[in-house]
Amino acid sequence: MARPAVPNDAHEWVSFEDPDEERTWVFDVTFLTSNWTCIFGRGCQGVLTGPAEELQHGCCSYGAHFIDAPDRRRVEKIAATLTDEQWQFRAKAKKGGIAKKNRAGEVVTRIVDGACIFLNRKDFPTGAGCALHQVAIQRGRLPLELKPEVCWQLPLRRDDAVGEDGHVTTTITQWDRKHWGKGGAELHWWCTQSPEAFVGTRAVYEEMGPELAEMVGKKTYRRLKAYLADRDARIAERVPLPHPVLRTR
Repeated sequence: MARPAVPNDAHEWVSFEDPDEERTWVFDVTFLTSNWTCIFGRGCQGVLTGPAEELQHGCCSYGAHFIDAPDRRRVEKIAATLTDEQWQFRAKAKKGGIAKKNRAGEVVTRIVDGACIFLNRKDFPTGAGCALHQVAIQRGRLPLELKPEVCWQLPLRRDDAVGEDGHVTTTITQWDRKHWGKGGAELHWWCTQSPEAFVGTRAVYEEMGPELAEMVGKKTYRRLKAYLADRDARIAERVPLPHPVLRTR
């Protein structure tokens, strides 16, 4: 049975205009300053309809949606450099490819044995985890350089709304159940709406600094970071609005 939505779901936001283009940036300050962190393999229950911590699938049970053809081609090129020792399902990928079209006509990574073809299982010598992520660490590279775009962004979400006059409003927030569509209500557990994941030692905007810089550009990220640092100084003697998940404790 799906869990109810988080009560009192109030968030703090900040917005500013882009000096170089017709765009307004809107950021979810509440999430970005929270101590959310990925707990894959450390209590993550996965995204199935029941608790499945023992599978160590994380959010990889349904495969990754490629945002466009260049995203898919980039990952295909990188996948070709992986070895059998690094990637559990390399042989299956060589035979059938890494992607397919789902019923909705979307191009996604193939599912093998109940999860994404790139997910090494816990019985594999590397241990459980995305082969692309593991190899990025081995090579001293950022995971975002190797993984599908939607994968390295999670749980951040970027939404671009274009007005009639062509002005773009770009919102950066957390990925919630509602963003999964109708299936989101059936998830037994989702990390941005579960207190178990709010155990990090750094704020999200620092922990996911490389991802944010890639999503919005280095210049905009520096502006956001400066604002949040100034905000922290201004409220040092006050109590900021905590993340709604933590307000339910």
